[in-house]
Amino acid sequence: MLEGLPPHRPTHVLRLLTDEASARAMTDLLGEMFDPTETAVAAFEAEDGVTWRLEAYFSEAPDEEMVRELIRPIVGDQADAADFQTIDQQDWVRASLEGLKPVRAGRILVHGAHDREHVRANDLPIEIEAALAFGTGHHGTTLGCLRALVAAMKRGRPARVLDVGTGTGILAFAAARALRKAVVAGDLDPEAVTTAHANARLNGLTPWLRLYQGPGVQNAMANRPRHFDVVFANILARPLKRLAPSLTAVVADDGVLILSGLIERDVPGVLSTYGHQGFHLAHKGVIEGWATLVLRRGGAAPRPR
Repeated sequence: MLEGLPPHRPTHVLRLLTDEASARAMTDLLGEMFDPTETAVAAFEAEDGVTWRLEAYFSEAPDEEMVRELIRPIVGDQADAADFQTIDQQDWVRASLEGLKPVRAGRILVHGAHDREHVRANDLPIEIEAALAFGTGHHGTTLGCLRALVAAMKRGRPARVLDVGTGTGILAFAAARALRKAVVAGDLDPEAVTTAHANARLNGLTPWLRLYQGPGVQNAMANRPRHFDVVFANILARPLKRLAPSLTAVVADDGVLILSGLIERDVPGVLSTYGHQGFHLAHKGVIEGWATLVLRRGGAAPRPR
């Protein structure tokens, strides 16, 4: 699980071994307290199946004592064992390579250059630079969105796709690769847009990508009422609620809205917010504690008989 976007040039890392509940609580806390464009917080289960490792990457030196006091109510004296280290770009790339394993959703395969041999003849491959891989297709939220895209394509062939908060661009790339159609994608962070451009060139998808920099759908390419057959928004619960009116406005009458970046306790509040916009839950998936919601226009979903 991970909170925040990956910092593009991380300089410091915090590491702490703890239990699962504490690791998840700290991920939520640090993800809320720090700018998600400059900090990435992740929690991983260790090989023993019991211990969890918390890692927080910072784009500049954090206030170590402040961070210790911030997590102390969760882990007590363990806060004093939190290990802060400086990292260089070579360490970051190596760490990214270690965590970048091929991830599959149907024929879509997200991989690094070091795993090109895993690509099959019929695959729809997406290659991500190792230094930019942290928290992309290998995070449960993005994988959940990829699976939702695969399911949507089984129901029909979407003609118009929008990816709000595209980050490194994986969801937009997957849709463009699978559909061979132009995809609109945007992000508030200009560095994320630069990264998505670079990844699009790497994957030969530049002709299929229409990128913009700006918040939500505030761009002429994106702000098109009832236009998009698939709309992705893989961000966090708070901005998802704030963007509900504008996101729902651009979904086509028969389209789907795919939301992620949610831990399970966020789901009821998000569903309530989007219910007030006239959308109901068509499907919910959970991967490593992270939820992906597929919403459709209309009232409550019919109850199974």
